[in-house]
Amino acid sequence: MTALSKLSTLPACSEIALAHSQKLQSVIRDEIESAGGWISFSRYMDKVLYHPGLGYYSGGATKLGGSGDFVTAPEISALYGRTLARQVRQIAEHVSKHTGFADMLEFGAGSGKLALDLLQELEQLDALPQYYYILEVSAQLRKRQQKLLAEQASHLMARVVWLDRLPDRYYGTVLANEVIDAMPVHLVEWRSNEVFERGVAWNDHEQNGGFVWENRPIENEALKFHAKLLSARMNPDQDPAFNYVSEVNLAARYFMRSLAGMLEQGAAILIDYGFGSGEYYHPQRSQGTLMCHYRHHAHPDPFFLPGLQDITSHVDFSALTEIAEETELSLMGYTTQAHFLLNCGVTEILARIPVEDVQNYLPTANQLQKLVSPAEMGELFKVIAFGRNIAQPLVGFVSGDKSRML
Repeated sequence: MTALSKLSTLPACSEIALAHSQKLQSVIRDEIESAGGWISFSRYMDKVLYHPGLGYYSGGATKLGGSGDFVTAPEISALYGRTLARQVRQIAEHVSKHTGFADMLEFGAGSGKLALDLLQELEQLDALPQYYYILEVSAQLRKRQQKLLAEQASHLMARVVWLDRLPDRYYGTVLANEVIDAMPVHLVEWRSNEVFERGVAWNDHEQNGGFVWENRPIENEALKFHAKLLSARMNPDQDPAFNYVSEVNLAARYFMRSLAGMLEQGAAILIDYGFGSGEYYHPQRSQGTLMCHYRHHAHPDPFFLPGLQDITSHVDFSALTEIAEETELSLMGYTTQAHFLLNCGVTEILARIPVEDVQNYLPTANQLQKLVSPAEMGELFKVIAFGRNIAQPLVGFVSGDKSRML
């Protein structure tokens, strides 16, 4: 099936949703014209995902769950958050010995389901954080989080604080579940011995007009630096027909530096799909990892219905580790989601449900299968942790560590 025919099979949107998308498209087209006819893909991705009131994450459409565009691990099962709580407790116990308290900070809390499951399990473990901070850029998702927590954990609401910026100093656990994959990325294209930044232009000659790809020489100094490093690895001069497109996530690097700047003691746990750089920039991955999600359909066209679909790229975990080393954060472990959950005792949590209770046990066991199966989320999703002033090994990485792949 061609890309064009695949798009023709995607579910149709309502007239209201289409008008919403067209409004955002007009905003981006005007910005392209103001910028001289071209913007970086990073700028385009930032607009379609985060433009106030119109972007995918700031508009009012449902993103998560069966009625949305994709399903995350916390939406699949409460096992996920309840298992993560075991790792959070270990970090909190270590930090509290020195400070008398430990906090929790979650980036991009989605529907609030992960926060709810974590808080409820931490309460059972007698390990509630002093505060559970949530840094959420989407006003619509923030309201959804507040509603869910108020309805299902009202007695814990005094501990939950929504932030607009990072704290200056932080002690405890930082959690980012499927956050980095949604950070805007730059696209770089190698053609034989030349390298370009792939950006976005507007073509009035397309039917009804439309966004198109257009390459420009790289002007961003940080991007130029990383593209040069990648060029040395790829050695495109050896092949006159060499053609390769991939992503460079500068935003993720800035994110890591921000984490390092605030973390006084504790650990950051980052969970996402991705690879180490050797696999990320493998010769066979010549079209990069960019992917779009619309109504539970995955496809490669980021120009399809701007503002109504998610756009993601896989995470280069080696790049995050390099920044951690530069900022004196310690790599605490890197493994698959399956190994991490099993190390933290997910099967013990499942065992709370008697096998004889078929009505509850079987659905939960099926949920666990989705979380840990190599054919589902178990191998594709990775968990990486960086810490400061944490002396003991983290329980989530006691077996199956894959740090050698970074």
